[in-house]
Amino acid sequence: MKPFDLVLFDLDGTLVETAPEICDAVNDTLTELGLQHVTQSQVNDWIGHGTLELLIQALADVQKLPENEVRHSPQLKAQAAVFQKHYRARCGTRSHCYPHVIDALKHLKEQGVHLGVVTNKEGAYTRTVLDAHGLTPLLDRIVSGDTLPTKKPKPDGVQDCMLKLGVGPQKTLFVGDSSIDIATARAAGVAVWAVPYGYNMGQAIADNMPDRLIPDFGVFLEWTS
Repeated sequence: MKPFDLVLFDLDGTLVETAPEICDAVNDTLTELGLQHVTQSQVNDWIGHGTLELLIQALADVQKLPENEVRHSPQLKAQAAVFQKHYRARCGTRSHCYPHVIDALKHLKEQGVHLGVVTNKEGAYTRTVLDAHGLTPLLDRIVSGDTLPTKKPKPDGVQDCMLKLGVGPQKTLFVGDSSIDIATARAAGVAVWAVPYGYNMGQAIADNMPDRLIPDFGVFLEWTS
C-alpha cells in the first residue's frame, strides 16, 4: 500500500553521499589559508548544520580555538568566501546517490506520491548536487538552508512543503539520517524514518529513535497505489 501522500527527504547522507567532495573543498580552503588539513571522518561528523557551520568547526579544530571565537571572527567572512569558491568547483564532482535512490524516487512519483527535499545545505549547492545526479525533475518542492528564515531542526521547511503541496501531517513522511532530521519531523508532527549509512555527528541513528530504521531506499520500491 501507499501509506503516505508526501515524502520529504534530507539530502546529504540520505539521498546523496556528498562528504568526499565537501572534504575536498574544506581542505582546498585550508590549504589556501595556510592551515593543516582535516580528515574525512571529521568532516562526516560536522555535516548537518550547513556549510558555514561546518567551516567554522574545521577552522576551530585546526586552530585550536573555541567555535564561538571563530564564529564571531572578523576574518570569517573572507574565509567563507574562499570556501564558497572551492565548494562551487567541487560540488557534484565526487558525490553519488545511495543504492536504490533514483529508482525509488521514480517509483514513488509513478505512484502519485509528492516528493520534496528539506536540507540545511545552501540553495546554490543543493541545486548543483540535485542536478548533477538527475534528481531535480523528480521533486515537487526543494527547501534549502537559505530558502526560509529558519532551517532544520525548526519545522518550517517541512510545514512549507505540506502547505505548498496540500498534504497534512498524517500523510507526510520525513526520511533522514541524523538527529537533526528526527527533531525536525517531531517538531512538524510527521512520521520519520531513518537510514543508517549517513552523517549523524558520530552517533548511531537508532539511538535517536526514528519511527522506523530502513536499510536503504529499496523499501520504497514495494509501495503501490
